[in-house]
Amino acid sequence: MRIKDHPILNVPTEKNYVTFYFEDQPVCGTADDTIASALIANGFDVFGFTEHNHPRGFFCAIGKCSACLVEVDGVPNVRACITPIREGMRVKMQRGRGKPKW
Repeated sequence: MRIKDHPILNVPTEKNYVTFYFEDQPVCGTADDTIASALIANGFDVFGFTEHNHPRGFFCAIGKCSACLVEVDGVPNVRACITPIREGMRVKMQRGRGKPKW
C-alpha cells in the first residue's frame, strides 16, 4: 500500500524500482525504500521470530528497538527499518538472535 495521491503533498509519479528477494520470493520496492518499507508495501508484516517463536516486525522505524532484525545476504542482525534495498539482495527472516559469524 502506497500513497499515490495527496491533497497537499506532491507525490512523484515516476520512480525507479528495485527487485530484491524475501524468503526467496521476488519483492519490488522503490529505490528510496528501506527493507521494512518495501516489505510492508508488499503485504509482509512478519520479518522474523523471537527465540520463543513469537513473530517480530516493524515497530520503532528508527533502528533502536531491534524488532525488525533480518538476515541480509547471509549477515544476521540487520535492521530492516534503516537499511536501504539493493537490486538482487537476499533477505531472510531471522529466528532468535541469529547466528553471527565471528
